Amino acid sequence: MNQLQQEAAMESDGTATEFEALVLAIRPQLHRYCARMTGSVIDGEDVVQETLTKAFAALKQNVPIPNLRAWLFRIAHNASIDYTRNYARRFSDPLEDYPELSSPTSELDARVAAEAGLRLFVGLPPAQRAAVILKDVLGYTVEEIAEILGKSVAMVKGVLHRGRAALRLAIEDPARETARMDGLQAARLEEYVRHFNAREFDSLRDMLARDVTLDVVGVTKTNGAVDTGQYFGRYSNIYDWSARTGVVDGRPAVMIFSAKAGHPELEPVPRYFVVVEWEKSKIARIKDFRYVPYIMASCDWR
Repeated sequence: MNQLQQEAAMESDGTATEFEALVLAIRPQLHRYCARMTGSVIDGEDVVQETLTKAFAALKQNVPIPNLRAWLFRIAHNASIDYTRNYARRFSDPLEDYPELSSPTSELDARVAAEAGLRLFVGLPPAQRAAVILKDVLGYTVEEIAEILGKSVAMVKGVLHRGRAALRLAIEDPARETARMDGLQAARLEEYVRHFNAREFDSLRDMLARDVTLDVVGVTKTNGAVDTGQYFGRYSNIYDWSARTGVVDGRPAVMIFSAKAGHPELEPVPRYFVVVEWEKSKIARIKDFRYVPYIMASCDWR
């Protein structure tokens, strides 16, 4: 029984309750897919939220959906493409019919895709990107991918072959550069982390813009310095973290590591991260991924 068939019983009626259970089960997979389609775990989570919003709205129309998983991935796929187009990253790769390819998926193909940096996927045309992610990262069969994308098996095999070849070339490209923070970004982030670790939260509140926005992803969103200032109060009541400056998918970020009072050593991998953005000298946006446990599984960080 394949992945789509395993949940056929739950998906058959397409009810909201069954859909919510499915979302809980596959949301990490959706994020891995959207993160690679957009080239960033941050943008990928935005697309996951947009996908679920669209899906819940569609379910209210009470139209029977025979395969919720495939339907949900189709929404995620289209939302990812729209997202990249909105940021002027346009690619063209029409899904033409390709001959059947006799070579099966190799372990090497899966390993190459799994270890590839997220931004490398963005360099692939959308169809190639989708096929490689679904097959070599998420483990779907070509038949399942054809159902998700609404294309023939032959088409999927063709773009999968081309996508794998293009991904290998991208990985081997010596011209690839590592993203770096500029001096101003680094100084601002270091100041933020210094106050954060010292629990000088009033100093951080003073840095907030009047119209600052806060997104504790999956939990709450607020606007304005007063409401956002309460966010720091919540951190003042917990002691399981220590912050460091870092970069996530090419963006400056505050990396949050597990820590215990009296034990300065940190875990080797951060638990999650916080994105802080400035406008002029004030903090304009904060995006905290504390309650997104799968976020670190896909991101490129340092």
